[in-house]
Amino acid sequence: MAAGCRFVAGYPITPSTEVVERIARRFPMMGGIFIQMEDELASMAAVVGASWTGTKSMTVTSGPGFSLMMENIGLAAMMETPCVVVNVQRGGPSTGLPTMVGQADMMQARWGSHGDYSIIALSPCSPQEAFDLTVDAFNLAETYRVPVLMMMDECVGHMTEKVIIPPADQIEVVPRKLTAKPPEEFLPYQLNGGSAPEFARAGDGYRFHTTGLTHDERGYPVMSAECQEQCVRHLIDKIKLNADKIVRFEEEGTDGADVVVVSYGITSRVARMGIELARQRGVKVGALRLVVVWPFPEKRVRELSQDIKAFVVPEINNGQIVLEVERCAAGKAAAILVPHMGGGVHDPNAVCAAIVEAAR
Repeated sequence: MAAGCRFVAGYPITPSTEVVERIARRFPMMGGIFIQMEDELASMAAVVGASWTGTKSMTVTSGPGFSLMMENIGLAAMMETPCVVVNVQRGGPSTGLPTMVGQADMMQARWGSHGDYSIIALSPCSPQEAFDLTVDAFNLAETYRVPVLMMMDECVGHMTEKVIIPPADQIEVVPRKLTAKPPEEFLPYQLNGGSAPEFARAGDGYRFHTTGLTHDERGYPVMSAECQEQCVRHLIDKIKLNADKIVRFEEEGTDGADVVVVSYGITSRVARMGIELARQRGVKVGALRLVVVWPFPEKRVRELSQDIKAFVVPEINNGQIVLEVERCAAGKAAAILVPHMGGGVHDPNAVCAAIVEAAR
């Protein structure tokens, strides 16, 4: 709401339902619209459609619903539709552990829809970050005209902590970038020197066509390898070439470290105790917390791999982000997974044991 969102479509699913319950109560007081759809596929379709009216739009779900949304997340990527999808992750696969924590949707966030495209995904580790990063998610969606994913987890989603909400005039909000061109000069997918095309709202007198098919600057389908190269390359490059502006992480104690713990979400909070236990045993260990998970901080991981023995990666899954760490380290440093199948968080002693072993 603070980010300017005024349309939410969703379908109840544990452990994310409290978000839309709150929105359903608050939106009537501030001119917003919430619709409970018949399922998650329809929810994501409604969000895409609402965004084309110029309205900042969002949906909220968890694992099984996230899978159903993937088709229309891919459509949003192809149509360059700014929107936000919040996934409060739970244990899977299938219906799995509906009320218990997981982090096994991280690769699905990046690669879940078919074809080549880029998205942005953030991972909050606290209720305060859940607020702050949701505002950032809407701003990034507007800046790059891309679906932005908020990859929360059940623990953060149900956590109670103090949250400071700044006055409205202190919250940076990126507005929808509407074209100033007259209708006869407007092309819906013309870049005009920017990272993303300007926007025209449906109903404002602009004639345009938008589609999930490979399209030209007019938005019309063009079935050729040349247009495919141009169209898809843009979807990838608008994120890839701006990765240094988008990537965000927190780093602590990495200078002179032998081991660096890479973590995200609730696991980064649990890892703190494991790091402190390892330091008490004399291990030089630092921390790299991923705030933005996609695009991945490839450059920093490569730099760190030159000077350390190993990365330790605790995840509430059987190994997903550790694969990216291993890829970027490229054999310069080991990438050691500390897995957890879900349903709870790690024992900090398990993280400590992995750090101590990695430092030998």
